[in-house]
Formats: sequence, C-alpha cells, structure tokens
Amino acid sequence: MTEFISDVKTILYSNEDVFRVLSDPRKLELLQHKIPKDKIKDLTFDDDSISFRVDPIGMVRFLVVEREPHKTVKLKSEKLPFDLFLWIQLVSKGEKDTRLRMTLRAELNTFIQGMVEKPMREMMEKATEALAILPYDQL
Repeated sequence: MTEFISDVKTILYSNEDVFRVLSDPRKLELLQHKIPKDKIKDLTFDDDSISFRVDPIGMVRFLVVEREPHKTVKLKSEKLPFDLFLWIQLVSKGEKDTRLRMTLRAELNTFIQGMVEKPMREMMEKATEALAILPYDQL
C-alpha cells in the first residue's frame, strides 16, 4: 500500500463548521469554478459522492464511506484500476482553530507508482491548501 500524507494545515473555523462542509460533497459544488477545467472535467456531486473525468484515466468517483462527526471523513474511489482511499482528518485546537490533514492510500504496483507518485503528492498539497482557505461559515 502506497501512502501519501499532506502537511497539517490550520483552518480558522471551528471543527464543526469544517466537518459540516467537508462531510457533504454537495457543498463543494460551490467551489467547482476554482478547479482548472483542463485538469478535471464533468464534475457532479450528490449527498455521498463526487464524480469527475480526468484524462487519460476517465471517470472517477469518490464515495463517502464513513463520517465521524467533527473528526474524520473517509472516501473510497470507484471506477479506477486500483483502490484508492482518502481520509480527511480534523483536530480542534480551539474555538476557531482546526487542524486538517489528508491521507491518501492506494494499492499501486511499482510501475504505476512511479508514474503517479509526484502528481499525487502535488494534488494532495494543492487540495489541502485549497481546503484551508475555504469560507466555511459561508458554505
């Protein structure tokens, strides 16, 4: 199992507000205009999943498989040639001080790992940076 762990990011909102937004994929739909159209296409959102097209892979779907209130959101990929798990972890350090860390685990063979390791690390860092600056009280 290959694991990618993001840096810990500080979010200046309560863990309740952050969890409320990140545990409901529909709330992230409001942010799709910030995603580069040349990277991800055909975004769709519902109560429990996010789907999108990534070339050359094709359609990818992330299904929310577990929600632990104010602490964790766990997602699992579908429609990929390998299993991919994403954990969003939240830790409250104060009333408006939440720490966020993302962990991505994937069943990758050595050949695929060599091709996707750098892009996955970059994607994790960009995703955590984007999540750290969201206006959680407005979503």
